[in-house]
Amino acid sequence: MSFMETTGRQIPAEYRLPLATTPSWRAQAPAIDPQLVQAFMVSARCGCFMQAARSLNIKATLLRKQLAQLEAQLQCSLFSHCDSSIALSREGLQLQAQLIALAHERDLPVIEQPLVRLAVAESILHDILGRDLVALLRRNASVRLDIITLDSELTLQAVSADVVVWLAGTESPLPGPSFAVSEPRRLARLDYQPHIAKRYSRTASRPDSLDDLADYLLVQWQSHCQVESFVPWNALVDQRLAGVVQLHSYELLLEMIRCSACIGLLPGYISHFDRGLIALPGLFGQPMQRQVWMAVNAQSEGEAQVQMIVELIQNTFNERRDWFLG
Repeated sequence: MSFMETTGRQIPAEYRLPLATTPSWRAQAPAIDPQLVQAFMVSARCGCFMQAARSLNIKATLLRKQLAQLEAQLQCSLFSHCDSSIALSREGLQLQAQLIALAHERDLPVIEQPLVRLAVAESILHDILGRDLVALLRRNASVRLDIITLDSELTLQAVSADVVVWLAGTESPLPGPSFAVSEPRRLARLDYQPHIAKRYSRTASRPDSLDDLADYLLVQWQSHCQVESFVPWNALVDQRLAGVVQLHSYELLLEMIRCSACIGLLPGYISHFDRGLIALPGLFGQPMQRQVWMAVNAQSEGEAQVQMIVELIQNTFNERRDWFLG
């Protein structure tokens, strides 16, 4: 076979002038809408449309629409899909390089987000608000949020925040925050009862009187020690000469009750949060109740980001109203 022979007809590849060096490209790049530039650069950096949308605080559908607009304007594809991620095409790489070169000429500032300080009672944050706050951050990666847990009245008095959610008496929000706030809102009334894990207590043998608690280990969260409405429970704990565990962590309190056959004081809604826990009603004749209150810093209550957090909290409690009393 001659070296000059061919095995088939060869179609010559079309020569394409590098995009970044064409006069038309150089004319177009500086004129691209800054919003489209930001959408492209963030997508290129993240390698994922969903994460880029979260960073920009927009919906993924809107981001894709912006990128499609940019590709239509430049008449080329800027991204190629690779498994579950995205990568820049040749033209995308050239555009990225051109925009980086133009960065000193074009003003593309990062918009500073206002810092929102949220102070929440530890149990409320753990049981009720935590999941919705995580969902908020998943949708909005550019938010600036400082979350402060309140585990005592001293912490509540010392804290400075834009939104405060705390526990107090059912009739009055006092003691409340030490700074000027809007009129406190009632979010929910909580009824507290001793609880035990279902797996450690069969229905026929569950304690139904205070005397029956003698054979059980009691676990006490330190934050409950000074609560006026918890006097019946606290008196029982104080009388114990043995069989008591004192804790400073709410999460550990729950874990002890779940896994150590302990009995501890918990809000009545906890069986909605953890179906493995069950209340022991009727042990105390006197009800043990607290009210969840929310207030907004008087100086920042008009800010949009603060109102976003307030609405999230209010909606969360509204959606879970069947968890609470009244």
